[in-house]
Formats: sequence, C-alpha cells, structure tokens
Amino acid sequence: MNNKPVTAIIVGAGHRAMIYSELAKTNPELLKIVGVADPNPIKRQKAMEHFGFSEDMCFESAQELAKKGRLADAIINGTMDNQHIETAIPLLDVGYDMLLEKPFAVNEEEALKLKECAEKNNSKVMICHVLRYTPFYYSIKERIQNGEIGDIINIQTTENVSYHHLSTSYVRGKWANSEKCHTSMLLAKCCHDIDLMMWLMSETKPTQIASFGGKYQFKPENAPEGAGNICMVDCPLVDTCVYSTKRLYIDHPDRWAFYVWDSLEHIDNPTIEDKIALMKSDSPYARCIYKCDNNVVDHQSVLVNFESGATGTHNLVGGSSQSMRKIHIVGTKGEIFGKFEESKYTVLKINPSPDAHNEECDVEEVDLNIKGDMVGAYGGHGGGDERLAADFVKFIRGETPSLACTSIFDSMTGHLSVYKADQSRENGGIPVKF
Repeated sequence: MNNKPVTAIIVGAGHRAMIYSELAKTNPELLKIVGVADPNPIKRQKAMEHFGFSEDMCFESAQELAKKGRLADAIINGTMDNQHIETAIPLLDVGYDMLLEKPFAVNEEEALKLKECAEKNNSKVMICHVLRYTPFYYSIKERIQNGEIGDIINIQTTENVSYHHLSTSYVRGKWANSEKCHTSMLLAKCCHDIDLMMWLMSETKPTQIASFGGKYQFKPENAPEGAGNICMVDCPLVDTCVYSTKRLYIDHPDRWAFYVWDSLEHIDNPTIEDKIALMKSDSPYARCIYKCDNNVVDHQSVLVNFESGATGTHNLVGGSSQSMRKIHIVGTKGEIFGKFEESKYTVLKINPSPDAHNEECDVEEVDLNIKGDMVGAYGGHGGGDERLAADFVKFIRGETPSLACTSIFDSMTGHLSVYKADQSRENGGIPVKF
C-alpha cells in the first residue's frame, strides 16, 4: 500500500473544489495540493498562498495545464457543470485521475463522452455525490444491504429547497437560466437525490421514468404591486418583501455567502458597505426576484418504475420555509423513514407476535447525533464533504473504498435518470423508457 499523500491539482478554484481540497490541511498525510488552474488570478493567488505551492504551478486553464503533461496524481475538478467536457477530457487524456463535481455532464451526449474517455484511458474518475457520505444515508444503505427491511417495494424522497436557497441559486444565481448554465434545476439540485435513490435501489434498474413540473412563483405577473427592479434602489417593499435582497443578503450576509459575494473576491475582506454597494448595482443578486431571467422549474415530481416491479418517487419543492430532505422506504419486512437535517431515522420491522413494540411492528429510533451545517449553506453537508475527499484518496491509491464510492460508471444510472425525467417533463409527462 502506498502511504505517500496523493498529489492533486485544483481545476476551478471555486467553493466546492476548495472544500474538498481542505483535506490537505486537515490530513496532510492523505492529500497534498500542488497546483491550481483557474482563469481568475485572484483565485489562483489565494489557492497558492493557502496550500503553499509555487507560482510555476499556477495555470490559467485546464488546457494550459494539460500541455505540461502529468504533474500530479489527480485533479480536483470543481468547474461549472457546462465546463466539465472541456476541462476533464484533456486532463484525462494526459493520464490524470479525477475527482469531478456533480453533475458530471449536462446532457446524455456529454455524459457518454466522459464515460468513454475514462474507459479509454483507464482513468479513475470519482463523482462528488457527497450525500452518500453523510452518516444518515450511509447508515440507511447499510441497513438495506443487510436485508433488514427485505426487498424494497417503494422508495419516496423529497427535497424542499428553502426560499433563501431558491432565490440565491435558482432564480438570481448561477443556475437560474438553463440557456446560460446548460443545467436544469433537477440536474443541478437533485442529481444527489436521484443518485441516492439509484444507490439504495442498486439491486434493480429503472425501466421507465415520468415527470411533471414547472415555474410557479417567480414571474413578472406575480410581482407585488409597486415593486421596483433593483430592491435596494427603487423598491418601496425593500423592508417587507420576503425576497428583498436587503433582507436575504444584507441582513444575513453569511448564508450562501460563497455564491452571493463571489464578485467581491478581489476585495480581501469585503465590508458591509461593499456588500450594500453590490446590492445597489446591476448584479444578478440585486434584482427583484420577480423580474429575473430565470427559466428553470421551481417544483418537479419524478416517478420511476424499476425492473423488480418496485416504484420510486422524488419531489422537488422550491420556496419552502426551510431546507429539508426526507426519505421513506417500504420493504417486504419493514420500512425506514427519516429526515436528513435531524440526522434521525426510524426503522419499523413487521412483527405479528403479541410482544411487538406497538402491537404490529418493532420500532427502532436511530439518532446519529450529527451537528453542524447539513444543507450546504455554509459548507460541510453534515461531514460528508471530508469523508468523500478521504475516500477519493483510497480510490486513487487502489485501496478498497467505502460503500459510498461513486465512480463515473456508478453515477451513470442516476444522471441518465435525471436526463430522462427532464425529457418527460418537457413533453408533458409522457413516460420515457430507460
């Protein structure tokens, strides 16, 4: 076994890549960051200073890096979804292994290109399905794998996206317009959830998928009477509207900060005055939420039919009071249900005997007692981020990775399911064969 740290170069030094790379600081025996490729000189400088590598290991693009040949063991690719083809393929062709942010491709054609590239080069490509690594979902997977609830009959998952997160990412933010980001909301937000469903149902494959959804709330015709265009400039409702930029981003300057204040990165420590100035500019985050160029859905339901005869549903609901992921799995011997943010779930096991806990079944309450940010508003995902990065090191070293490990080949079913769900939605809910 190789005990040397895996050497890696960051490509796309945004929030997610830096989070995974932090393993090099907390566990330097596992990972060493030796370079960065990013068109933004400020991001390159910050990465260089943080991880302590030299300026000759700073590159403006993945293409420039690829021309130098293989300079490390692996790439941590945190570029935007629609940049994965142009950044991943040249580096895989050079011989790098890769940790690639989800979704790894914006459509089926690009997904197949990346898969074929990984196959051709015998590359180890792991996809950042971080929720697999959280104790909540990992523990549920173990219970299912141990056969505790029998064969799965039905699986239900729900993701409620809070009004704040919906505004920040999908109405005003980077994933607001599919023509610009090339990613649907289901793909950008819920490829985690669909991947979890396919992972928990790994003994069978989907055969048919149907989906409905649309944009319900944030349209010009729904704007309150008298609403302005820039909340903190010309709107009389700035202190009362739930979606006022002042109330969301100035009164809560640290929530989803890595998105909102990205354009202030050239300022070492932006003051509240700097942030207020941004909210009075033409920044996408300064706009009235009802008058943005968003075209992605804010709610969507997905129905899956599996080879085994089991069924699955996923509901994406945007604009909720709080972020929330729920799951309910019914098997032939029992069921499991719980709420991710509470890090608690319940196991029910069929028991017709007189001494059953509640006259019909045995009940087990499981409290994993996980604290901290569970939804990613401040980074972390309940500890899943660091566990994923550590498992990537195992994967690269050729050691046996965890039950959660997702190679690009393991991730295909989940991604294809999302593409087909969106295809069905765009065609009025007509089922699509897998």
